Parts: sequence; C-alpha cells; structure tokens
Amino acid sequence: MRLPLPVARALVFLISRPIGPPLPVRFQRLWLEAMSTGGILPPGTTVERVRLGGCPAERIVPAGADSRRAVLLLHGGAFVIGSPRTHRVLAAHLAAAVGAPVSVLHYRRAPEHPWPAAVDDAHAAYRELSARGPTAVFGDSAGGALALLLALRLRDDGAALPPALALVSPATDLTLGTSAAYRGRDPVVRRTWLRQGVSSFVGDADPIALSPLAADLRGLPPVLLQVAAGERLEAEGFRLAERLRAADVAVELDVLPRVWHDVHLLAHLLPEAADPLDRIGRRLAEALEDSTS
Repeated sequence: MRLPLPVARALVFLISRPIGPPLPVRFQRLWLEAMSTGGILPPGTTVERVRLGGCPAERIVPAGADSRRAVLLLHGGAFVIGSPRTHRVLAAHLAAAVGAPVSVLHYRRAPEHPWPAAVDDAHAAYRELSARGPTAVFGDSAGGALALLLALRLRDDGAALPPALALVSPATDLTLGTSAAYRGRDPVVRRTWLRQGVSSFVGDADPIALSPLAADLRGLPPVLLQVAAGERLEAEGFRLAERLRAADVAVELDVLPRVWHDVHLLAHLLPEAADPLDRIGRRLAEALEDSTS
C-alpha cells in the first residue's frame, strides 16, 4: 500500500495533534501506541521480545540476517513517549536494509526517569550488544540526542565506539534556543510538546551541559545525518553537521525535500520514507562490514 504524500501529511498532522500538553503523558503514550498498530513489516521479518542491558527490548530480525552484527535503535518521542511498538515498522525496514538484527530499546522515559536514566540504559544495552559483535547506533529525534550522548560517554570512558551513528532529525540543543527561532509549520513537532519533553528529560541538570550541540564532538565515529527540509529541527541538523565537521568527524548530511519530521516511521507507506531509510541501512551495512574487515 502506498499513500499520496499530501494525504499522508494530513493524516500525520491529525494523529500528532493529541501528542503534547495539555493531555497527560500517559494518554499521549497510549494514543501513539494505538496509532502504531498494524504496520506492515517486510516479508520474513521476525520480532522477538528480549531484555537488553536490563531493559525490555524488541529484536527485529530480517530474512537472511547476519546475526554477527547489530544495530541498536534508540527511539524518538521527545524523551517521554515512544516504544519498540511505535518504531517496529521503522526498525523492520532498517533491519532489512542493513541485513542484520535491529534491537529497539525500551529505555526508561521521562518524566518518571529524567537524566541520566535513558543514557544509562542505552549504555548498558550497547555494551551487551557490542560484546557479541560490531554494533551501529541509530536514533531519531530525542533518540538522536541519546545516541550522541551515548557516543560521548563511550568516548570519554575510552570504550570502543560504534562503527557509525545514524541520526534522524536529532534534538541536540536542549536549551531550546535553536528551535525557538523556528517560524514554519511543522505537522509533527509542536513547541509545547518539545518543551515538555526536554524539560522532563533534563530535570535538575544543566541543559547546556546535556546539549550535544554544545559538546566537544572530537573523536566521535562517522555520522549519517538526515533532516526534513523546513521541519522544526532542521536548523539543529545543519548546526550539528557544521560542529561535527569542525571537530574532524566524518559526517554525511541528507536534507529530505517535501516531507516532515521523522517521516521514516511511514516506510511501509511512502517511498519518500522508505528510500532515505534504505540509504541509512546501506551506509550502516558498509560501516559494519568495514569494522570486521
């Protein structure tokens, strides 16, 4: 099934309206879970419920997978919503493109568990996966911030780094200064939702200290970065690419036209979502291959 792009945009807009204040976070979670039910997975995909680093997770295994390699997926949702179920379709299409299992971590979410809980969980999960074989890291939106914070912790600890990071519209300025300048109309990310999520995640910590955009990025692994043209987090994507290049980190930036924030979640319905996700999958497959050659 394929949807016309304008129809998909209208549906995404309607589905996204109940997400964010004033509705309770519990309702937001239930709503997004319900709206994520029934997505079509690539033929031959299996879904396994596992525990990873002490947390629940889903291990998505494509047909013909090379299980010696893996991808850790840190899902988006403004740090407060999202789950393996909401990202099952994305993970399955990514796994098919990589040719390896993708593990979607159900990390502890804010506001019940502010910083550093989610990064602690990601760190434990990555260490478990990477002990078995090369492990790349994918993160979308808030998950992109977590992926960067994970990589920075690994670097600072002197631990082995992922062969590559794939980031989709990462939230990297947790002061919200960059997104505050946005003047467009994002069908997904409202300012009030972003503010709620970021403040819940940061808690009593310093938002500047937690912002990947303000961090010393030297020594990070290669980064594949995708943002949608005109979305609320586009400027953060451009600034992150500039900061990475200035830190001598290899970065590849794709700006996706005519789509919206995290369009990759509709990889089963839109070529405009499936094609960029396939590009990410191919790049991660190459990085995983290079790390073992």
